Amino acid sequence: MSHQPTESKRLLSYIIAEWACALKYEHLSPEAIQAAKLFWFDSIGCALGGSQQEDAKILLNHYRAMSATADSSGGEGGRKGRATAFVSGFKTNPVDAAFLNGHMIRAMDYNDIYWKADPCHPSDLIAAPLALCESEGWSGKDLILGTIIAYEIEMRFCEIGRPGVREYGWHHATLSAFAAPVAAGRVLNLTRDQMVSAIGISAARTFCPGAVTAGKLTNMKNTVDPWAGRMGAESALLAREGFSGPEHMIDGKEGLFAVFSHVQYKGQSASFDGEDLVKDLPTSPTSHYRILDCGMKSFPIEALSHSPLTAMMKTIKENNIKAGDVKEIKVEVIARAADILGDPHKYRPTSKETADHSLPYCMAVGLVDGMVTPLQFKEERVRDESLILIMDKIKVVANDEFEALFPKFQPSRVTITTNDGKQYSTRVDVPKGDPRDPMTEDEIAVKFNALGGDVIGKDQCKELRKVIMNLENSKKLDELLELTIAH
Repeated sequence: MSHQPTESKRLLSYIIAEWACALKYEHLSPEAIQAAKLFWFDSIGCALGGSQQEDAKILLNHYRAMSATADSSGGEGGRKGRATAFVSGFKTNPVDAAFLNGHMIRAMDYNDIYWKADPCHPSDLIAAPLALCESEGWSGKDLILGTIIAYEIEMRFCEIGRPGVREYGWHHATLSAFAAPVAAGRVLNLTRDQMVSAIGISAARTFCPGAVTAGKLTNMKNTVDPWAGRMGAESALLAREGFSGPEHMIDGKEGLFAVFSHVQYKGQSASFDGEDLVKDLPTSPTSHYRILDCGMKSFPIEALSHSPLTAMMKTIKENNIKAGDVKEIKVEVIARAADILGDPHKYRPTSKETADHSLPYCMAVGLVDGMVTPLQFKEERVRDESLILIMDKIKVVANDEFEALFPKFQPSRVTITTNDGKQYSTRVDVPKGDPRDPMTEDEIAVKFNALGGDVIGKDQCKELRKVIMNLENSKKLDELLELTIAH
């Protein structure tokens, strides 16, 4: 793109690209840098646990086979791979490594969460900056910068829908496709015009219908967003080589804003606030970075389940309620939570993917087992028919009062009626892990060790924690990646 018309500079892709290209590590706030390290601590823990999931194993075997095929036919494949897949240590190209690692981070639905107009999990995208930093030989500071950019742009896109794209049937991976190439492109030191092309290349192929999280769920539920991260990496690499993409993909002719403007929602055209997307982009150590507003998960379940599950666990603990004592559990939540988590499929989950998005299952297994951890989503537990009797006692209903408080709060109220006619009720507005009740480094360590201890060993978990929390001092990322490998 050697020549740009004057009016194209007003397009949002140029504003975002100019900001990202100009941002340097020295411009980051100490708070944002610390947050980036904590999110990497949480994310790698999730990846260690995620590596043990069946879908992660299928993907690893697939890409190993693809690499072997490329090797035998004289291609580069894994033979010259410069990026590392977690746990297995499989060496491959940075695009495949970004996807494999991003999927492992996401596989258990245990990683971070931000929900405004749309939900998002920014850590789904940060495996791309990691793979590119490793393959390019960059430092921990470069990774921190790419990470903070990924969070900033992803979270901003999830704020600007009026309403969000989820409300009319699209998945937030649609929006991730616009953020992923910005973070990847910054790591590759793309020019402004190259980054604009990277955004266009990525977003052109990553619009995603909401069917992946509606009704019966499959392996694609935890795959579409890491796929957007993969597209970000590949699009940035293509743009660096001179491959062009549409500059008007966000707010130009037939771009994101235009195609959704045809959708009617409650009698009005869907829209986006483009000014908010780029308003007050952070540029100095005194700026506010969006990464500070993102939350973590204290349960390995869908985000909107956290408040009601927290409320129920608190109720049964404080009142010593046992599963056999319960006649009914009424769960009041916002409308979209009732729709996503309480539809008929969710009362008869047959897979982990459906179970961790099933509020009846999460409540039932939490009541019976006294905890909700990755153990509760093993296939034999999910298929335990004794839980059906408990699930059928759970009534999920929408509460209009709560709807008015979302997304500032995630209110829910759980009322347990026991067989003797007594009622016990608890309301929770802010789940543990929300920035207003954040997880500390030590609390993340408990989660990290629980997920990674059996995968890489407790001693290696301790060493990995030290390296992650001193990431800004790493000249290269070899030690970090080596410590993620099971030996």
